[in-house]
Amino acid sequence: MASFGYGEDMKEVQFRLVTGTDPDLFQERLNQVVADLPDDAIIVDVLFSTAHSGRVAEYSALLYYKEVEPWKD
Repeated sequence: MASFGYGEDMKEVQFRLVTGTDPDLFQERLNQVVADLPDDAIIVDVLFSTAHSGRVAEYSALLYYKEVEPWKD
């Protein structure tokens, strides 16, 4: 199994959900969530969705991340 530069001991996957009805505010929130991740975290995946209710669109992103141990020589 490849380690891609990280130690084999990885913690469990964690999730952050970001939602918003204003695209600019949604983007700001998503950027802030990414900026607030721990330094030892890697993003595994981001799932994006939109839903419409009448004239209102809701944007959602589910961010998967893991905290990892740095690769040791």
